[in-house]
Amino acid sequence: MVSLLTGGLLGNPLSGALEDKEEKKGDNGDEEEDPEIAEAKREAEEKRNEKYRKMEEERETMRQGIRDKYGIQKKEVPKEDPGLEGRLGRKKKTPEELAAEANGETLESGAQSSMFPKNLDDLSAKVKELPGSVMTTVSGATEKCIVQ
Repeated sequence: MVSLLTGGLLGNPLSGALEDKEEKKGDNGDEEEDPEIAEAKREAEEKRNEKYRKMEEERETMRQGIRDKYGIQKKEVPKEDPGLEGRLGRKKKTPEELAAEANGETLESGAQSSMFPKNLDDLSAKVKELPGSVMTTVSGATEKCIVQ
């Protein structure tokens, strides 16, 4: 009796459900879909798409009526490159931007000088002072704290 209970507890409780699911997958993959059923699904999808298209047209007419009534202008959505949708970095430069950048670099003394900030000396001085300021704050904190 104990072995029956522990077997259920220690075994995979979903084993029966998983086996049925695997059998169903195998059955659907082996058979091709009936052409009549495929046609019915396609027609149903077309009807659904048409229904939603009509609903959206009605909504847009209502929105336009509200815009006219209250003098609101429609938002202009900028059309961006669809390839940039999931992109994390900056946008790619257009050929015009690349040409302007190339012309700007030829006028400057060097491309390397444009990469660094103008106040590089100030930044390097601040970086050199940083360890000293950290040590003074740490030493001040240790003086205030007394271990008992």
